[in-house]
Amino acid sequence: MTQPQTHLNVADNCGARELICIRIVGASNRRYAYIGDIVVAVIKEVVPNTPLERSEVIKAVIVRTCKRH
Repeated sequence: MTQPQTHLNVADNCGARELICIRIVGASNRRYAYIGDIVVAVIKEVVPNTPLERSEVIKAVIVRTCKRH
């Protein structure tokens, strides 16, 4: 379950390492995003020598989450 202000690790090789979720797309009052949902996020950490920059706003897809405890 991902909610706004959650720190996310990036699973692909786009150049970003860490994101922070800002908003869940398509949900005005949903609290959590699950696998397959699109979120708006801001980049907090990038790999050197990539075209991405910190504090850039992007859209991302949730592909992996931890189980609830």
